[in-house]
Amino acid sequence: MNFRTNILLKPENNQLDYNSNLVLIGSCFSENISKKLHYFKFNTFSNPFGILFNPIAIETLITNAIYKKEYAEKDIFYLNERWHCFDAHSDLSAISKNELLNNLNTSIKATNKKLTTASHILITLGTSWVYRNNETAKIVGNCHKIPQKQFSKALLSVDEIVASLTAICTLIKNINPKVTIIFTVSPVRHLKDGFVENMQSKAHLLTAIHQLIEIQKQDFDSALLPELSYFPSYEIMLDDLRDYRFYNGDMLHPNETAINYIWDQFKQVWIDKKTFPILKEVDTIQKGLAHKPFNPTSAQHQLFLKNLHQKIIELENQLGIKF
Repeated sequence: MNFRTNILLKPENNQLDYNSNLVLIGSCFSENISKKLHYFKFNTFSNPFGILFNPIAIETLITNAIYKKEYAEKDIFYLNERWHCFDAHSDLSAISKNELLNNLNTSIKATNKKLTTASHILITLGTSWVYRNNETAKIVGNCHKIPQKQFSKALLSVDEIVASLTAICTLIKNINPKVTIIFTVSPVRHLKDGFVENMQSKAHLLTAIHQLIEIQKQDFDSALLPELSYFPSYEIMLDDLRDYRFYNGDMLHPNETAINYIWDQFKQVWIDKKTFPILKEVDTIQKGLAHKPFNPTSAQHQLFLKNLHQKIIELENQLGIKF
């Protein structure tokens, strides 16, 4: 008797290998996938402005990167002894305004370069709920713990999300015609918005993504949009795993078991099977590097290190990667 409903996924075209250049942008779930890709030594570039949850914040980042915006003092503010920017996560915030501006502008330049050369861009959407700064009327990427009365909270409509995603894809297409964009919706539950509100938010994201993909299919000959695809991380979490034992203690974020399972599904769909033996070799090396011996000076451990070093050299020469 089957006690689960497995989501059956088919391998995609234009899969990833060690010649691929990946950019990952969006919610914290993109960080999880990025860590897996980084562990296996894929060429990745992840969240240059930190975690961004809503489509407008992601659009702002990509627009500013493509047009090479230069951040100045008017774009930042001082609060709680640190300088912040509404476009970026607090990870980029700094004690010095010059340090923050340098962080922002360095990230913008790097993002421009990576978007231009990417073979695949993975965009993870977290929520349709946005906060609009009452003073500037702009939707922010992060509120930086400013009192909520200074913002107006709103739920983006499906049409607004489609328009934002279309702008993102069109901008990227103009500078990188051959790129593949993979959309996914984060399985992280935003229950601070409310149970019903969280589901409504995710529904808007899902509907907008699939509307855009349908537009791309119907309008493919005009080549206004790049190649688009959808990876169902949200559905895998809610309809395949579907159990609180796959969540962390906060009951909101997928735990390590769930992340590993979704990663395995991603691997089957998006990573070229010809690279699987290399993944196994990289995993062996990574585990060897993490190994803590009882006796570091023993002859046995020294031989182990010598063999491990030789494996690293061979793989680095073969793939041009660095451990």
